[in-house]
Amino acid sequence: MATREPNGALGRLLAESRWTYRQFARAVNRVGTEMGTPLRYDESAVSHWLGGTVPRGAVRVCVLEALSRRLGRPVTHAEAGLPVPRDHSSSTAADTVEGLIDLGRQDMDPSRRSVLGAGLFSVALTIPGWPDVIGRAEAVQSGRARRIGMNEVDMVVAMTERVSELDDQFGGRHARPMAASFMVNTVASYLRAEAPDDVRKAMLSAASDLLYLTGYMAVDEGLHGLAQRYYVKALELAGAAEDHLTYCTTLRGMSVQAIDLRHGGKAMELADAAAAASPKAGPRMLAFLAGQQAHAAAQTGDRAQALRYIREAETAMDRAESRGKAFGSYDPASLNYHISQVRYELGDVSGAIEAMQQSDKVRYSVYRRARVRHRAMLAERQLEIGHLEAACDTWHQALDDYPMVQSGRADDRVRTMFGLLRPHLKNATARDLYDRARTIAPPSLVS
Repeated sequence: MATREPNGALGRLLAESRWTYRQFARAVNRVGTEMGTPLRYDESAVSHWLGGTVPRGAVRVCVLEALSRRLGRPVTHAEAGLPVPRDHSSSTAADTVEGLIDLGRQDMDPSRRSVLGAGLFSVALTIPGWPDVIGRAEAVQSGRARRIGMNEVDMVVAMTERVSELDDQFGGRHARPMAASFMVNTVASYLRAEAPDDVRKAMLSAASDLLYLTGYMAVDEGLHGLAQRYYVKALELAGAAEDHLTYCTTLRGMSVQAIDLRHGGKAMELADAAAAASPKAGPRMLAFLAGQQAHAAAQTGDRAQALRYIREAETAMDRAESRGKAFGSYDPASLNYHISQVRYELGDVSGAIEAMQQSDKVRYSVYRRARVRHRAMLAERQLEIGHLEAACDTWHQALDDYPMVQSGRADDRVRTMFGLLRPHLKNATARDLYDRARTIAPPSLVS
């Protein structure tokens, strides 16, 4: 029987990380949990890996991601002395449209959902910068005979707006496959069609916006690796269209995703990149970007920067509102949400509650999914300072809308609610809420 060769490359990386075996195993397990496949490794497994045992393919990806996060740089299979899994593929196809079609077809196919769900958020993902994507316009032209005009562009824009409305009101669980189907069956053919230069760029921009929205809906469902792939495609098409606005909006969306996963440093990097790429942004966009920079800075513990950015966001919002309301974009409800998040990250729970309550007061009624999530977050913070009955009242308000929302993030908040309520079930108010929620929520969230 062949003797296994010790994995010296993995040993060198572990030494560089300054982790103990137990810390390394726990980091891999955390990545697995994020990926949707909880792992239960301990120091003995690490010892086996160092001795030459090769972990299965999905675990290898978790090992590399854990090391990448610790070391602050990409770690490859070869560098870690591990074979590349047979199904391992790049997240960015060489051809822009072919990659878009492949991504959308996988998302449309119910049989592929488990594979997509295993996609992993990567802090080491290479984000194409504006100079890298600005010259890619030729990649999406194939010289087909068919011609398109602004009517086709308008149709893509209108369809994206309708999908966005469905997402806001009902969550993205059902809207995302519809968006992916439209992308594959309609938008891809438009991207390959002949068109005047202005129409071609407008179509690229419209397609980029649809990709960004689809990525955002993937985030809502907890499919973080899939979302990153959509976001990178959105950046590529925005660059080809020379569309700074969608490029910056996508980077900001990637920052939101990172911060929700508690990767504050990566969130700050992405938020700064979005701000740097928007030299001609109007006041509403400036508020949008500064609010995200404030949240990211607060999560990294940089109090001075967080407060400076939130002041910038407030000033920009005042200028934007003086020019008239802009329904469907960054608004006072969004700004108050960011203020709440900044205060919470900096330890001011009462101030965070006050800002979240203000956000709820001024939020447009169509944003049902956000209302469920943010009211649930508000209740969690009310409970954190001991206001059980106020928290229960807020949770009841969240449950009023919850049955109409199909959203992984809303489900997560309801699952958290059950866990927080269990120690208080001797209280009649808490028990009443718990019993009501059990009649509404799927059984998987109660256990």
